[in-house]
Amino acid sequence: MNLSLVQSRALLGLQAISVTVEVHLANGLPSFTLVGLADVEVKEARERVRCAIQNAGLEFPNNKRITVNLAPADLPKDSGRLDLPIALGILASSGQIDGSRLSEYEFAGELSLSGELRPVRGALATALALHTSQTRPKLVLPPGNAEEAALVPHSHVYRARHLLDVVRHFAPSGSPVLEGASPLSSDDGWARVYPSPVTTQVALPDMADVKGQAAAKRALEIAAAGGHSLLLSGPPGSGKSMLAHRFAGLLPDMRTDEALQSAAIASLNGRFSMEHWGQRPTCSPHHSASAVALVGGGSPPRPGEISLAHHGVLFLDEMPEFPRAALEALREPLESGTITISRAAQRAEFPARFQLIGAMNPCPCGYLGSSTHACRCTPDQVQRYQSKLSGPLMDRIDLHVDVPALPHAELMNAPAGESTVSLRQRCTAAREHALARQGKTNAALQGQELEQHIQLEPEAAKFLNVAATRLGWSARATHRALKVARTIADLAGANSTQVAHLAEAMQYRRTQHRAS
Repeated sequence: MNLSLVQSRALLGLQAISVTVEVHLANGLPSFTLVGLADVEVKEARERVRCAIQNAGLEFPNNKRITVNLAPADLPKDSGRLDLPIALGILASSGQIDGSRLSEYEFAGELSLSGELRPVRGALATALALHTSQTRPKLVLPPGNAEEAALVPHSHVYRARHLLDVVRHFAPSGSPVLEGASPLSSDDGWARVYPSPVTTQVALPDMADVKGQAAAKRALEIAAAGGHSLLLSGPPGSGKSMLAHRFAGLLPDMRTDEALQSAAIASLNGRFSMEHWGQRPTCSPHHSASAVALVGGGSPPRPGEISLAHHGVLFLDEMPEFPRAALEALREPLESGTITISRAAQRAEFPARFQLIGAMNPCPCGYLGSSTHACRCTPDQVQRYQSKLSGPLMDRIDLHVDVPALPHAELMNAPAGESTVSLRQRCTAAREHALARQGKTNAALQGQELEQHIQLEPEAAKFLNVAATRLGWSARATHRALKVARTIADLAGANSTQVAHLAEAMQYRRTQHRAS
């Protein structure tokens, strides 16, 4: 058979689009032509495939005109994930394996020159795409990728360590093709991979280590219970970073669908590991990160830190030091929970439902309002520093909390604070109550859902109208205060939002940048 078809997938954002590798052998001047909008990495597959087939002891058709088409032709393909399908197509076209049996499988994997299979990006995203398809083909992947893809429920994943492992499985019975083959592959090279429960839990820092700072701890509890964003402001060494690094421990366990989405995004960037399966991600990029690194971009589009923090925490320390363009790029994802990256020929959408935890100093020197250090900044310097966080961005942050420096006597003599375990129990109970009521966290409520689920008492409504008018709040600020009040009510076990809940929520709104 001179024509063979092998199925694989190409990644475009989180989508794993079906690709058919068509291989045709014909008489003529010997050549190896690869067409179908292949990237440089894919074009280099010609040499990898040639060497892998020959070093595995198989026959490469050097005397044939080889044409490989990657269909559809207008879909960009990148990385070495198509090495294995191309090699199998050549072997099937030359009659060394049974090409009719390949139709039940999809293949992905990079080949080394010796024929060993190496992992590729996006294996979990590929398995998720197969999970939603109607045909449900079997998936053949290299070691590491196979265990990753097997996490998807009801998936049929096979692991192959070497090209010969795949060839032996698809070679016709009684075929002499393997007589001179290299014995590099092991007996367990081809195996069905089943999901194995991962029980390893990374020990997170305990909130009991933080002494004092009752107001900041309360704000963290509210943020964890309702999915709200939070900004911590205070002098150097007051405990802002210490509090932020302990925030992830307050969040409830991830559901299976959340864990799969988070792991699929990490898989696209090659950052997924089985040890972190089911754990909420925490991303803390350096303040020199660009807008592309933060929200994603490139060609082909790759997810940024906000997508890698999907269903987790994005911690921005020294927030005013980030480039202005990077911070302003957070405004839409904070509202919508998604980020759309558009390029001239490509468009990709990534989920970005993260919890933003920001930390900043009140002024350039950091000691504005401190009782122990004198601030050396002029009012103009303070104004410029605080205005690095624009009004629209500040408006989208639900909780604004001051973290003052503790006196040394209180710091040394204060008892240990409340543990993460007890705080997490309250946060989990409040979030489960909200999910049972409305199917989403309070921070995700939109439009008419606010009126339906906030359940604001008449006295609280009057109080809100007067306060919002006097403070000059925008409609967005008012709605976000209502969401925070609903979370406070859930923590208190109240069915309706009362004046006391609303009054506490108002304490966490900052009407303007404070300077003195």
